Amino acid sequence: LLREGRSPRRVMKVLSVAVLRYTRDTAEPVMLSTAQDLSSFGFFEKRGVREMLTFFAKTVIQRIKAGQRMTVEMEDMKEYQVHAFVRSDGLAATVTADTEYPTRVAFALLTQLLDDFAAKVEGWATLETAEGFNIEAVLLKAQDPANFDKITKIQQDLDDTTQVLHQTIDKLLERGEKLDNLVERSDDLSKQSKLFYKQARKTNSCCLIS
Repeated sequence: LLREGRSPRRVMKVLSVAVLRYTRDTAEPVMLSTAQDLSSFGFFEKRGVREMLTFFAKTVIQRIKAGQRMTVEMEDMKEYQVHAFVRSDGLAATVTADTEYPTRVAFALLTQLLDDFAAKVEGWATLETAEGFNIEAVLLKAQDPANFDKITKIQQDLDDTTQVLHQTIDKLLERGEKLDNLVERSDDLSKQSKLFYKQARKTNSCCLIS
């Protein structure tokens, strides 16, 4: 759905890039560094979208296996996908982008991001937050998939050697889990954001690019 008075033309958009750690020694993944581009949203939407992006990043990383690459569809936010990669050492990253963003580019970006982060941030495995890593520059670069053309060409064998799983958020959840319940219990979401989520679920209009 598009808001009234806005052009129907779509452009590829990356909303969020995040680096986390999760080695199952914590109750949930630890957000080490994140950057978000919320310029497409209204003033009163930004807080809700920002907190939901963090919530979805943690929810996805917590439920995929080490060494796994996965693209997760947001069933009630069909314009977007979360691309996630968890390394065998527990360092993980997500890119949340619209569905037109090339999957191959997203995972090339994630691989390079984690390699750079591990090289530049010492002791990340015990940190609660990473200072000094310029993730904003990664987000800016990610807006143009052409910036990663060379990487994707180098990794031509990615599709052949590494399986990228595709899943919906509801199917990713463990048996008996409900997304609505996870949202309600989340400490990452304010009351305002939980209300924002509930309204979005009803109208199927959360997080639309204007």
